[in-house]
Amino acid sequence: MRVAVISNAEQKEEILMKQTNKDVEIIFIKDITEMEMDESFEILFFLGEIPRDFNRKIFLWKHIFINSVTGTLEQNEFPHNCTRINGWPGFLRRPVWEVASHDKKITSQIFEKIGWPVIFVKDEPGLVAARVIGMIINEAFFALEDGVSTEEEMDLAMELGTNYPFGPFEWARKIGIRNIYHLLKTLSEKDKRYDIAPLLSRKYLELSA
Repeated sequence: MRVAVISNAEQKEEILMKQTNKDVEIIFIKDITEMEMDESFEILFFLGEIPRDFNRKIFLWKHIFINSVTGTLEQNEFPHNCTRINGWPGFLRRPVWEVASHDKKITSQIFEKIGWPVIFVKDEPGLVAARVIGMIINEAFFALEDGVSTEEEMDLAMELGTNYPFGPFEWARKIGIRNIYHLLKTLSEKDKRYDIAPLLSRKYLELSA
């Protein structure tokens, strides 16, 4: 099986850390235009952020796994051959893939062939893990603004106290403030628990200025 992966350098590094079946060949490319819809690839993992001018001709592929953490399958009008995954930095190193799929049977078969364990979750913004981490980051920004502790101390406490790979501010830097902000904004529209910390909002506005 030949698998094409569109990724950046950090995502590539995390993918290479995974245990993959020996008969699977993974080819890393930077952009969809490099592929020219090469039919020799059976599977495509699109780990880049979905741009506004997203080239939907990739939907011609048999099976596509798209990094769409905030936008759902329904919202993006992804067709039956598309599956949502979390391709944010730091999440790809997890042993189990968290996905939302139109077709669980085919998706399970694909991941089994590649050798990657998978768990299916509801087609909701943030899936599960990103929603949890997003809330932790948000609470850390509340605490920082209230003077509870420093970024360094909270990161260390999270790593030592919960055995998380990163602290909340390390996660924020890895994922990106924009990604966290947009996820929380989407979640807060239906659940006030995700209302964005003022300090995090200011950080986002500084980046957008």
